[in-house]
Amino acid sequence: MSQASEVNRPREAGQPREALDSLLDLLDLERIERDMFRGRSQPSVVPRVFGGQVAAQALVAAGRTVPEHRLAHSLHSYFLRPGDPGAPIVYTVDRIRDGRSFTTRRVVAVQHGQPIFHLSASFQTYEEGLEHQAPMPDSPDPETLPTAEEILPEYADAFWEPGVLERLLEARAAVDLRYVDAPPFASVGEEREPRSQVWFRTNGKLVDDPLLHVCLATYVSDMTLLDSVLLAHGRGGWAVGDVVGASLDHAMWFHRPFRADEWLLYDQESPSASGGRGLGQARIYTREGQLAITVIQEGVVRIPR
Repeated sequence: MSQASEVNRPREAGQPREALDSLLDLLDLERIERDMFRGRSQPSVVPRVFGGQVAAQALVAAGRTVPEHRLAHSLHSYFLRPGDPGAPIVYTVDRIRDGRSFTTRRVVAVQHGQPIFHLSASFQTYEEGLEHQAPMPDSPDPETLPTAEEILPEYADAFWEPGVLERLLEARAAVDLRYVDAPPFASVGEEREPRSQVWFRTNGKLVDDPLLHVCLATYVSDMTLLDSVLLAHGRGGWAVGDVVGASLDHAMWFHRPFRADEWLLYDQESPSASGGRGLGQARIYTREGQLAITVIQEGVVRIPR
């Protein structure tokens, strides 16, 4: 997602490719001023803008004001208000600093005259340095696992409202996401270890644009991170109506190059839940075992009265 006005997309036939193209269009923001962009939303499972979408769009806006040779290495963000999926979102970029090696940007997303999301992102010119990483945990080969489209209908009776399953599958159609173990809504009432793993990749090939791959990983990172909180308490989540939840903040560190159209292992856990909040932390590995991304998120996790 460089500073070019449009994203060039390899075309492939089929419904999953169409869903990915729709997502790429969603991330291809309209530039309305030098440092101001406008985005739209797509339907989500709940009647508000999906957090991963607004985070990815804000990172697109920041990246379009940065030289292409400077790559995103971290973002820190807060979700301030629920977004209205029926209204455009305006992203204003503040060019905080352009140093010799690092560039810093701040982005505010606004709807109806009020900020709904705030992001700070840092970009760096590539350089050599010390190297070490946490080892990749054991996980089955992704292609031996069922797709979400194959496994989620098995638990259709768990969803609290007609149409939720269909909306969930539609919202995730651009991504091939495969659960290593049963998702939280498959075992309501059964307390499990607060850990979960999913493999994911986009449903189609992407162009060689590092920012685009980072933005798509940001989009996916908000889909399942708080599942590990729910597992520890035998809760199925907001999709089955036994928890009220929303993202509060989201932070990511991009350690090494990766491609979002190749398999990535999202290894997630929750070290704590208290005060109506739950914390999720995760590492994302390439299929070859390289640690690509670290993610931390806190969210509201409330039991409905």
